[in-house]
Amino acid sequence: MRNQRNKHARMLKPWSRLAIHVLGSILLLPCCIAFAAGGKVDDLPSTAWKNNKFHVDIAGVVGRSDIVLQVPNIQPQQAMPLGNGRLGVAVWAANGFTAQLNRADTLPNRLSPGQVEITGLKNLVNAKDYAGRVDLYNGELREHGGGMTATIYVQPDSDVMVVRVTGAAPNTLQTAIVHLWAPRLPHAVSRDGISVLSETWKDATEAGATGKTFGSLAAITAEGRNVQASVESPLTVKVSFLPYPDGSFQVLIAAPAWTGGNAVTMGQHLLEAGAKTPSSAHRLWWNNFWQHAGLMKLHSHDGSAEYIENLRLIDLYTAAAESLGRLPGSQAGIGDLFSSVGDIHKWGPSAYWHWNLRMQVAANLGAGVYSLNDSYFRLYRDNLDAIRAWTKARMNGLPGICIPETMRFNGAGYENETWIKNPGRNCDAGSPPYYNARTLSTGAEVSLWIWRQYLATKDHAFLAENYPVMADSARFLLAYAKHGTDGFLHTHPSNAHETQWDVHDPTTDISAMKSLFPAVLQAASILKTDTALAHQLQAALPEILPLPRADETDTRRLLKATDDGGHDIIAPSYEPGATMHNTENIGLEPVWPYSILGDSGSDHDLAVRTYMHRPNQLDDDWSSDPIDAARLGLAKEVQSSLIGLTEKYQAYPSGLATFVGPEFYVEQIGVLTAAVQEALVQDYDGVIRIAPAWPSDWDADGTVFIQDRSKVDVQIRQGIPRTVVIEAGFTGHIRIRNPWPGKSVEAVSGQDNHRVAITSVDRSILEFPVSQGQAYIIQRSGFPNAAHPFAPVTGIPAMSPKTLGPRSIGLLAKKNKG
Repeated sequence: MRNQRNKHARMLKPWSRLAIHVLGSILLLPCCIAFAAGGKVDDLPSTAWKNNKFHVDIAGVVGRSDIVLQVPNIQPQQAMPLGNGRLGVAVWAANGFTAQLNRADTLPNRLSPGQVEITGLKNLVNAKDYAGRVDLYNGELREHGGGMTATIYVQPDSDVMVVRVTGAAPNTLQTAIVHLWAPRLPHAVSRDGISVLSETWKDATEAGATGKTFGSLAAITAEGRNVQASVESPLTVKVSFLPYPDGSFQVLIAAPAWTGGNAVTMGQHLLEAGAKTPSSAHRLWWNNFWQHAGLMKLHSHDGSAEYIENLRLIDLYTAAAESLGRLPGSQAGIGDLFSSVGDIHKWGPSAYWHWNLRMQVAANLGAGVYSLNDSYFRLYRDNLDAIRAWTKARMNGLPGICIPETMRFNGAGYENETWIKNPGRNCDAGSPPYYNARTLSTGAEVSLWIWRQYLATKDHAFLAENYPVMADSARFLLAYAKHGTDGFLHTHPSNAHETQWDVHDPTTDISAMKSLFPAVLQAASILKTDTALAHQLQAALPEILPLPRADETDTRRLLKATDDGGHDIIAPSYEPGATMHNTENIGLEPVWPYSILGDSGSDHDLAVRTYMHRPNQLDDDWSSDPIDAARLGLAKEVQSSLIGLTEKYQAYPSGLATFVGPEFYVEQIGVLTAAVQEALVQDYDGVIRIAPAWPSDWDADGTVFIQDRSKVDVQIRQGIPRTVVIEAGFTGHIRIRNPWPGKSVEAVSGQDNHRVAITSVDRSILEFPVSQGQAYIIQRSGFPNAAHPFAPVTGIPAMSPKTLGPRSIGLLAKKNKG
């Protein structure tokens, strides 16, 4: 998370196998109104379900979120994102064509491999008929104007960016350059039609430095006539050439992982491989990605739902474009792989801020794109030994792991910032009080995301590989917590994340133990391991403190357990009057991500009061207000907070957000994606909830992935579920809250319309058996889905930029006066 401190900004913690059938939306028919009023079967609305599947034009549905440019994106702030998960690119139209190359492994400062310029595209971008589009379904930027076209993309396997051009003047000399900037010191060389900039350096100056060698490489060539390569300056290399007689040419730029060696040989190898790669390869990769992602199509009369839909698709697109490397692409809630500002970084680029990763992990889970979380889990798993050593040395020899909230890529708990005198130290008993000096709950959060990914995928090998992180996080909390005279476990000194420092019994610690200990118990049982640890955790469960509470009118006053009167809220710690150092809503952490409180139960009203009296409302682009509202069943709050955060922070035409500094932030759309999925379908406690917090004036057709390799397909009109299908990924029993409260409901096999026996768990929760690979339609008794008129889902790619209040996706042409 981030905050403003004195003259400086301080970021407080910058978080597949299933093929899916994606739902699309259909026009709202008059029959829907009749159904809402209790119409006959003949009045039932149409459905996309037929022959045991949803019939969806996936390309059309994804295309609705394309980014449309009616004018060229001349400014770096207007750059469009491209990438293959390892190599990210920001593309804008300065000097005809400019692109910045970015990687996550050019550590510790995440230095760019360079910027590319192709001045021969000026005629295209300056043309009166210019038009551009980021085609999300195919993962490419297309531009045309003045009889020319340009198609830009990153190849899926070769880390090569391609700029393919048609319509150029055949006999006009073209040039393409790659350049860096001071104080960079690259080695520039040209040979055999290839130019290369390469540089290596050591990670040797920061606190926690590894001493390892890192580097960057950019190699460029062209496919055309008379290709010549040259070195223009110590910072710039060039290729010049003539287009083919038909006016076409192609520029290829390689930017692989690089730690030294023969740069020309490496560049030549990659560019030759790139030239042989079919131009359809990237399209096939992206088409397959969307086939396996949970999509949503939204509609509202004011267009706000469509705008939110578009941002969610852009989130999944950018996540795929930056998240497939060894390390996570985003390290501070920033879209680092889409930077257009050279080597400028507001936050220390060698460290990962967990608070700003968690919404991205949650978004990927709900969308079923599990592989996009691999680099996140690898970050902590591969550094486990280093974190253990850090914990032992810095936390008074305690066992297990205290995962630093702000953690260097090599597991060290240093926060190296240019604007603080000495590096911040996380998980460090000897550190002065500081934002994350004694934040103890990060290990529990990481562990719970491991557990949730397992619950979603039931991947036993994944659980076994990552379980040591869970077990050691639990061991540390058990060792740090001490029994008080009251018989409860207490943590002190401990931070309530970054908000309160060195207080007694933060809500984050209590929530961490309440959620983590049962998860580790279950994981240990599944893996048949850690019997002794399991006994310790079982004994500790009744000794965990209740959540601290304060008076809603005097939030600095701690209430006793018997002193509520319906005016209590959850406090950040058992010292609610302690100084607040950040704009986090710690009292809502038990709602999300810890999943202790939700939209029902004895403490639901307490959680709702805490939400309504939260001290920080939409204060930061990482605010989890929409997710908390979804978990608490507050549909209007979901809607208003999604729109409010977007209008406040989504400043760029790419759909990305602004926060502190000139970089693009991806965390805001990560929050948005997670919240929309939670509002449509929830399954965090073994009970499926359909539209638990869905705005009544937003129509939806969507697929959300849930536990047990399963997913739910939903169509909603006028706030009422019309089609509900559970595609079971396991054999067992499903529990679901009645989508139509108080109405009689039945479950029918989607394969043969066989009715499945339903038992009632209580007045609202229903249970029925399912078999792996089978789909089950949940429907109102007497309103059979099979009788609904069939309407396949279609979508039309975006025709113009979208707007929401002061914000836009894409660039609108200015209207002529008169």
